[in-house]
Amino acid sequence: MTSLKPTKGCLLVAEPSIIGDVSFNRSIILIAEYNNENGSVGFILNKPLEYKLKDFIPEIASNLMVYNGGPVEQDNLYFIHRIPEIIPDSIEISNGIYWGGDFNAITDLLKEDKLKEDQIRFFLGYSGWETDQLEQELEVHSWVVAPNAYKNDIIGKPYDNLWKEKMIEFGGDYVLWSNAPENPSYN
Repeated sequence: MTSLKPTKGCLLVAEPSIIGDVSFNRSIILIAEYNNENGSVGFILNKPLEYKLKDFIPEIASNLMVYNGGPVEQDNLYFIHRIPEIIPDSIEISNGIYWGGDFNAITDLLKEDKLKEDQIRFFLGYSGWETDQLEQELEVHSWVVAPNAYKNDIIGKPYDNLWKEKMIEFGGDYVLWSNAPENPSYN
């Protein structure tokens, strides 16, 4: 399989060989910032936590799910969305996907129940790589870089079969891994 170079907006798909790593086993990561000299940032799209947004912001009665964005700064809440027209100061990642923005605007929208799961996704923490770290992980085949064919629909994409779908899409030996148990020693 030919691997693409990582860029903002593409996906990192965990190779089946990442076993036992709670954060990255079977992860799909959206790269939000890519800079080989200063490091890179991404968010794990398919690792929901047992928390809802209201568990972190009690004054907001929102049942939106919160995802594990990665092992870095897990005491901070981050978000990506597809609605920059109502969330000022957003930064475009690519394909109509935005990162951050005015949190007061989000608070108001949540209080008015104007944000839906297919528009915004919240994360505790993020995935980060220092200078050259991601390239080193790519060289040892920890990740496959894939285009984000879902574009901004990835925000509302159900998470439960996302990794499996990518394995089937990659074809070849990856198809075998699509039905393997998360821990092959359970087989």
